[in-house]
Amino acid sequence: MPTSSALASASLGAGEPGAADTDDGRRARRLAAALGLRELTAALLVRRGIGDEASARRFLDPRLAQLRAPEVAGAAMAGFATAADRLARAVIEGEPVGLFGDYDADGVTTTALLAGFLRGAGARVLPRVAHRDAGYGFGVAMAEWFADAGCRLVITCDCGTSDHDALEAARARGVAVIIVDHHQVPEREPAALALINPHQATCRFPFKGLSSVGVGFYLAAAVRTRLRAASRPAPDPRDQLDLAALGTIADLVPLVDENRVLVAAGLRELGRGRRPGLRAVLEAQGLWGPLAPAARPLCAADVAFKVAPLLNAPGRLGDAQLAVDLLLAEDEVRAMELAAACQEANARRRRIQEEVFVAACAQVEAAGLPGAAGAVVVAGEGWHHGVVGIVASKLVDRYHRPAIVIGLQGDEGRGSARVPRGSGVHLYRALADCARHLTRFGGHAAAAGLSLRREAVPSFASAFAAAAREPAGATLSAAPVDAEVT
Repeated sequence: MPTSSALASASLGAGEPGAADTDDGRRARRLAAALGLRELTAALLVRRGIGDEASARRFLDPRLAQLRAPEVAGAAMAGFATAADRLARAVIEGEPVGLFGDYDADGVTTTALLAGFLRGAGARVLPRVAHRDAGYGFGVAMAEWFADAGCRLVITCDCGTSDHDALEAARARGVAVIIVDHHQVPEREPAALALINPHQATCRFPFKGLSSVGVGFYLAAAVRTRLRAASRPAPDPRDQLDLAALGTIADLVPLVDENRVLVAAGLRELGRGRRPGLRAVLEAQGLWGPLAPAARPLCAADVAFKVAPLLNAPGRLGDAQLAVDLLLAEDEVRAMELAAACQEANARRRRIQEEVFVAACAQVEAAGLPGAAGAVVVAGEGWHHGVVGIVASKLVDRYHRPAIVIGLQGDEGRGSARVPRGSGVHLYRALADCARHLTRFGGHAAAAGLSLRREAVPSFASAFAAAAREPAGATLSAAPVDAEVT
């Protein structure tokens, strides 16, 4: 994780680097000596605020025992105990449980994690995920579908916090909804049985960086405790750690504290290849089997660049159910078929993405942006909604400004927004300042989605450029550097 300064005070030489004679340099040398590290590694830890021996050991060698216990989460997370009690009761009484996930990797893995755990506990589960053509989030149509299917309990995964119409529709049909989410919480309280979201004001869980799949893992662990207390069999949530790691890495949340522990343990579980669907993906990507690098364990980069894109691709182009089915597949042949379908979807996504990126860059250059503008906002006819988020990230990389890419179709525009690291711009708050121009928006500090009327695009672009203007003292155009290596 980059620091806020543009250049670290330490200057480290190649070969046998040494830390500069500063306070940080002396701390780095002490840390290197205590843990047997190179001074470069110790200096980077110090720059990240990990300067004492105990913290460094935890960071470098994360263990599951370092996770706060589910009982701690139950006492600290608002809504957590209510959700765990209700879900355990549904399992014990044989109620069908609906699961509805967002169409990105975090939503897909949260859905698959809870579905796998609950099925292992003997529950009847109906897992569904969003279809991009229907828009992001939990919709009224899906609330009605679950009610018609006989569900009296639905869990939303990586969505639901802002989906007020669907929550009201579910309540009217007698369906209780548990929201598992990590996006910013609006002022209006959702009509749900329980909202588990670390960002709500009443949540006292110390770590706010969990992705939805991390919250889902904690929920599964708490339900297991309740089932065992009722003398009911329950699977070990640790069997789902591969999914927890995958969703956490894919959602680009900070890999510290609970996230770091989940990812470290989950990568080991993923490397065992026990899940047929993920094993098929790893084989296709040369990370498993005879084509895999010898004696090299899987790392976060493998997941981020080779596994997560294949799980994201179906949802980007339409129906993310393909990715959920892949993760839950138990048959080897079926798993290979689904993995091949995800690969094909990813190849098609890349072609579409490149076309939109070229068109977006041409629009930016023709308009003379970014110049002194606070942000880049572009819109194009027929730009595929599934790739606008990736294109927005690429525009951020190119222009070092907050970027929004909007696909226009009919009277509506749907877009995604991204900001540079360290920009000081909080996307959700910036969009909230422009809410009068939007029909819907949601997200968090670094990424968000939005919908608006076609005619509102120019006025929204002006309003957002002002709301996202570079804060005083920020250096958006400078890449943060920890140290010089000469």
